[in-house]
Amino acid sequence: MTRFVSAPDAGPVSPAADARTAVGWMHTARFLTTAAQLHQLPPVDVPEIAFVGRSNAGKSSCINTLTQQKQLAFASKKPGRTQHINLFSLGRQGQTDAVLADLPGYGYAAVSRTDKKRWQQVMVNYLVSRPSLTGIVLLCDPRLGLTELDEALLEVVRPRVEEGLKFLVLLTKADKLTRAEQTKALSIGRLQAGGGEVKMFSALKRQGVDETALLLWQWAHPATDDTPADAVPVADTDAADAADAADAADAGE
Repeated sequence: MTRFVSAPDAGPVSPAADARTAVGWMHTARFLTTAAQLHQLPPVDVPEIAFVGRSNAGKSSCINTLTQQKQLAFASKKPGRTQHINLFSLGRQGQTDAVLADLPGYGYAAVSRTDKKRWQQVMVNYLVSRPSLTGIVLLCDPRLGLTELDEALLEVVRPRVEEGLKFLVLLTKADKLTRAEQTKALSIGRLQAGGGEVKMFSALKRQGVDETALLLWQWAHPATDDTPADAVPVADTDAADAADAADAADAGE
């Protein structure tokens, strides 16, 4: 089991923003570029947040739900066939203050072994060496838990996480679980993530959308030293997770 050592204190967290501000910011997402090779990606001088996960874990649905755009992230009918890194810019009034990166899903055998190895290496190189990478969102189907491939990815990024790279495990398809199953999935996920952030998410029920959007906004807008202390929101994440789980369970039962 991969465990992350807590990163050194990176200073104050981001300035205050409510969920409405964060969600509205996510809705500004627009296509930037696509690349089949790492060297084809343009340099980025704003925070970059990567979405990664096993094929069919709900990654495209998550991105489309967060950005409120049905086809921003392409979801192939054949899992494992989308083999490009797609970048989307975020920012109001045409300005870019963050970039989302949609990485190819992994774990399906719909491509040749040669192509699979090539793309695994591209992903590893991206996660290890991309200078603008600020945070990673790992999407996982809680019914399967973290797979060996997910654990391998965690091991790859562990040194960067220990140096301060943000990391979130997002347990998708929460609407398919009961309240008790969601609570159990959160507990197991937190253990597997070594104490890292873990949240439930449902594109169908929009569970966890506001909370996830706010966290990504905070990643992309770190506070400066002169940010007033009273401008920093304090969120009870455990209570929010429990409330989300209860709401989704009540809606699905």
